[in-house]
Amino acid sequence: MSAEQEREELARLVQQLPDEDVPAALEQLRSRVGAVRAWPPAWFGIEPGDGTRVGADSEDILAEGFGK
Repeated sequence: MSAEQEREELARLVQQLPDEDVPAALEQLRSRVGAVRAWPPAWFGIEPGDGTRVGADSEDILAEGFGK
């Protein structure tokens, strides 16, 4: 079964859930989706520019103890 077919089946099953089961199912799905980390992370690209300065200065940055 393809991923697309599985998603279609999931959608059909969700529609068949009794109303009283929806909150619990929704909570489980939210926790599963929340466990997947979004890319890029929020801090990604916080250095202005295209990154060439950081690349060019990497030895100096590491020598200063970056990451310790």
